Formats: sequence, C-alpha cells, structure tokens
Amino acid sequence: MNAINVEKRDFSIKAKQLRRSGMIPGSIFGGPLPDAISIQMEEGVAFKLLRRKREGSKLNLELDGQLIPVQLKEKMINTLSNEILDISFQALKADKKVNSVIHIVLKNTEVITESLEVMLLEIPYAALPEDMIDTITIDVNGMGIGSIITVGDIPELASEKIELQVDKEEIVLRIRDKNAVARNAIEQEAAQA
Repeated sequence: MNAINVEKRDFSIKAKQLRRSGMIPGSIFGGPLPDAISIQMEEGVAFKLLRRKREGSKLNLELDGQLIPVQLKEKMINTLSNEILDISFQALKADKKVNSVIHIVLKNTEVITESLEVMLLEIPYAALPEDMIDTITIDVNGMGIGSIITVGDIPELASEKIELQVDKEEIVLRIRDKNAVARNAIEQEAAQA
C-alpha cells in the first residue's frame, strides 16, 4: 500500500454529502507544492490506509498520474460513529527536513509479570524524507525489575541523520516491582488524606 489513488475534490458536493457517497475529503500541502490541493479518496481506501499507517507515516499519493511523496499528517475521525471526516497529507521535498513522529511498538508485553510503565510511545524528530522512520519495535522479553529504556538507548535514534526533538535521557519505558508500585500508591493516598 505505498501508492494511494486520490482525485481532486469535487467542490460542487458538500463534505457531508461527499462522505455519504463513499468518498473522504482531504488535502495535500507543503513541500514543493505552491498551493494546497483539496482531494478526495474512496472511503474503503481511507479505512485501509488508517489501519496500516499512522500519523507521520511516509507514503505516495497518485493524483492525475503523478506520484506525490507525502507523510500522513492528520486525521479527523468522529469517535462516536467511527466515521473518517478528513485526512491531510504533507508533501515531502527530497532535500528538505520534515518534522514527524516515530511510533514505539512494544513486543512481548504479556510476558512481563511486573509493572511495565510506558512513558513515551511517540518520539518527535526531524529528518530528510529518505531518512524518515515510521515505527521502532522494542522487545521487552527478558527485561527484569529495574530495566529502563531511554530515548538514547534506542540504536535507530543514534543516527546523525535524525534530529531528535526530545531529550535523549527521556524514559521510554521502565519495569518496576508491582509491590513497590502498590506501596507508593498507598503512601501517596495517605499523604493526601
């Protein structure tokens, strides 16, 4: 799913009617584009896109036979009806850094019997389009009490091609003794009473 077919938006149809007809409105802006382009895409394609990609993910849009490299910038969803209202994309220019986020995916969390505290699941950064990272998977299997992973501990983030917009000492996750966590909570409640 690297190239998504989109078409220019039909402004003779209001956004609500457009969505009822099975099309989702959106826009492409920035990068090498002189002006923003209003687009529309099939609802099924939009749902498939949002299941597979996150905000910050890099992909290509095909518009009028032209491939436009973009990152998924923002999605608007009605959480009550799970209806996609709008999707916006930022056009990418090969020689210009872009701000984005790396999503942290944790693997084997079910094997952790202690208290797994997750502090950071998105890491903001800037990079050229060719150096963009969508997700980083961290396997927590084998990690014990006292284990801490900071932003600086993640090898993929040591690259000079990535300009982190968060301190390298920030904690991504840590594993603590469940009993100690429970004791701390009780002590805090007692102190507030």
